[in-house]
Amino acid sequence: MSIDLLQDLPNLDTALLPSNSARAFEAIGQSTHPPRIGLLYGSVRERSYSRLALLEAQRILHHLGAQTRLFHPHGLPLPDDASPDHPKVQELRELVQWSEGMVWSSPERHGAMTGIMKAQIDWIPLSIGAVRPTQGKTLAVMQVCGGSQSFNAVNQMRILGRWMRMITIPNQSSVAKAYQEFDEAGRMKPSAYYDRIVDVMEELVKFTLLTRDISDFLVDRYSERKENAAALSARVDQGRI
Repeated sequence: MSIDLLQDLPNLDTALLPSNSARAFEAIGQSTHPPRIGLLYGSVRERSYSRLALLEAQRILHHLGAQTRLFHPHGLPLPDDASPDHPKVQELRELVQWSEGMVWSSPERHGAMTGIMKAQIDWIPLSIGAVRPTQGKTLAVMQVCGGSQSFNAVNQMRILGRWMRMITIPNQSSVAKAYQEFDEAGRMKPSAYYDRIVDVMEELVKFTLLTRDISDFLVDRYSERKENAAALSARVDQGRI
């Protein structure tokens, strides 16, 4: 194909699609603050294994130099059953905006993540004005099982992470027969399951460090640069459904 034909782009607004991406990438700075990781879990039981697993993950993240914030879903209303200015909703949304990466930990119930886990995700908007609070942020997914090992919940959360435009890391954790894996004090016993959580958190921190400064660059889209903020907000407004 001739050069002239390769340069024939009548449908493209070239002002919105620079031809030298490498130059734009080189201009991006590098943050020096600790990675900021938000943590969500999917059970309000007094002895919640998804919370206990997440607390182990939080300790590992702290050891790896990350800052963490844990959201407790107690008192969070059902989606659309309260105003977005409800204090628990605001707390959740502020945590998501603060974070550069997230960990979602859910029990598997009836072959799926719990309603409590899904409710938290449903309260996170796809956009706030022209800002997508989860876009380009890293995500690690974990589940605890009452019986044999399963991956239904983590697979569902991966789909949601993609829908929320997050960078979901390759590794994941699924703890079988979770009631056997924690001692009376709620600490996880040494096991391959514990080692896997260590692997997942190590990978999450690495991916967060690699992508947090360039996430806007990675997920910036030509089609959306053609839209104004009002049109973008209207198109992704879940409240109209």
